[in-house]
Amino acid sequence: MAGPSRAGGWLTRRSFFRGLAGVGLGMATGAVVHGSLYERHQLQLTRTPFPIAGLPEPLRGLRIGLLTDIHRSQTVSHELIASAVAMLMAERPDLIILGGDYVTWGDRHYVQPAADALAGLTAPFGVIAILGNHDDDRDMPAALIAKGFTVLRDAHTRLTVRGEPMDFIGIRYWTHKVQDIARLARGTLPHAILLAHTPKRLFEAQQLTIPAVLSGHTHGGQIVLPGLGAIAAREFPVVAGMERRDGTSIFVSRGVGTVYVPVRINCPPEVAVLTLDAPSLG
Repeated sequence: MAGPSRAGGWLTRRSFFRGLAGVGLGMATGAVVHGSLYERHQLQLTRTPFPIAGLPEPLRGLRIGLLTDIHRSQTVSHELIASAVAMLMAERPDLIILGGDYVTWGDRHYVQPAADALAGLTAPFGVIAILGNHDDDRDMPAALIAKGFTVLRDAHTRLTVRGEPMDFIGIRYWTHKVQDIARLARGTLPHAILLAHTPKRLFEAQQLTIPAVLSGHTHGGQIVLPGLGAIAAREFPVVAGMERRDGTSIFVSRGVGTVYVPVRINCPPEVAVLTLDAPSLG
């Protein structure tokens, strides 16, 4: 029996690759649909130790809740944010940090709804908020202050926790020069925590020997592709989670909302609870 013709062979291979491309497109479409309809609503609770060099013994075990990047908008609902608030409150943190980007592109229509969605947050040592690159410098902080939250805009505050002082340095997204951050950190304690919307400020914290940084901004990449990772977030030193570099610990939250496209793939929204501890000796 004669074998298939050359033309028939090319046709078979062409059909195979067309079919393969169709399968890939179908899988990608399915992932986007799942990421839009389901995954971006599937809040996850992250509990993790957070080591801080020089942490006084009485502050060990202090639990800090972190919510960031809620992006209240037409595509990020009140219900999603309310669910994140309820999840965090069920953990009964000692202190709550809000990491910025409460709305998208400074949309004033959602400033008050964003603050209202967060209004249920309360903790024994208060709620401290910073601003992100999507937040304006007047309406959003005013709305948060009206809810009883402390808003740090290039400032630091000192709390007394379990009889020990503890400093938090909150910087604006646009504050990035090491000398400006050094000025804001002047007079703070050796175990101070830097609150910076973007994890890029890890570099300045390391230069200034600030032992801890809390950030968001990256959304964990928001779309994380198998084998490729979080393509959109490769410009950051840490995309998500806890890392310790040269004596400085940083935790970067994946955040709650979405931006640009209302999709999350392999990167669910996050509510984080960090338990302070001293670094291990290992």
